[in-house]
Amino acid sequence: MAGPLNAAEKLTVMLDWFPNIDHLPLYVAREKGFFADEGMDVTILSPSATTDALKLAASNNVDLAVSYAPQAIMGASRGLPVKVVGRLVEHPLSVLLYLEGTGIVHPSDLNGRKIGYTVPGMMDILTDAFAQINGIKKYEPVNVGFAIVQSLVAGKVDAIMGPYKNYETVELKEKGYDAGYFELREWGIPDYDELIFICGEKTLKDKQALIRGFVRAVDRAIKDTRHHPEKALALYFNAVPDAPQGMETKAFAITLPLYASTQRHDVTRWQTFADFAYKYGLIEAKVDVVALLATMAAEK
Repeated sequence: MAGPLNAAEKLTVMLDWFPNIDHLPLYVAREKGFFADEGMDVTILSPSATTDALKLAASNNVDLAVSYAPQAIMGASRGLPVKVVGRLVEHPLSVLLYLEGTGIVHPSDLNGRKIGYTVPGMMDILTDAFAQINGIKKYEPVNVGFAIVQSLVAGKVDAIMGPYKNYETVELKEKGYDAGYFELREWGIPDYDELIFICGEKTLKDKQALIRGFVRAVDRAIKDTRHHPEKALALYFNAVPDAPQGMETKAFAITLPLYASTQRHDVTRWQTFADFAYKYGLIEAKVDVVALLATMAAEK
């Protein structure tokens, strides 16, 4: 299992969102032939909803999916047969976003206001935990889905849980708005991996060598991106020609230090978040993360 596969095999990867700069290492791995070096032909798919990836991976309808550590823990708590096999972004990008000049300075200023959320079944529950910790006694939750900037600018909500500090803040700035946000780690939410790779238990059993090669290729792509950021960005724009280059270039500068430094899981950090999730009602059953995490060390 340590070496490349002899014959090219198909592998499908479902993104968590539309293609954006967070996924850049995937495109670098594909464009530079790192996946091919591991004997695989990778197809990158976009979801129709942010909850699709987890479900499709758990049901083995896609080989791999990009997901979030909190979502994986919640799925495990519900008994979904998923395994975490790799890492893409190793610290939270998600923030509680608002517009400057709207009277919001402290989280408690959101008491009685409308708070949007991006991922149903995860960010709405995380919002409730954030509210419990930070003295937001009453608020109206609103599912804004992908319409983050539009919802804030139009005043449909006062803040949104789940936008990325490397993306929506840049987009708002380009539209003439100054964004403020609360870093989750600074306001009582434990650190976690923002973006991870998951697969179904059956897929892992049937395609372990292939998935191990995929993790190696992604790790290689992240290292290559760190050493040659301008070339990596050019490869990404070539692969995703519809990407807004000005905005994504700015987002890339924020994201570059946050790509996963290693493919090894921090079990203690995972368990800390799982225990937090149980304490604040994100999950109904305790999760032993050792059973959730699959060791797929990137080194040959």
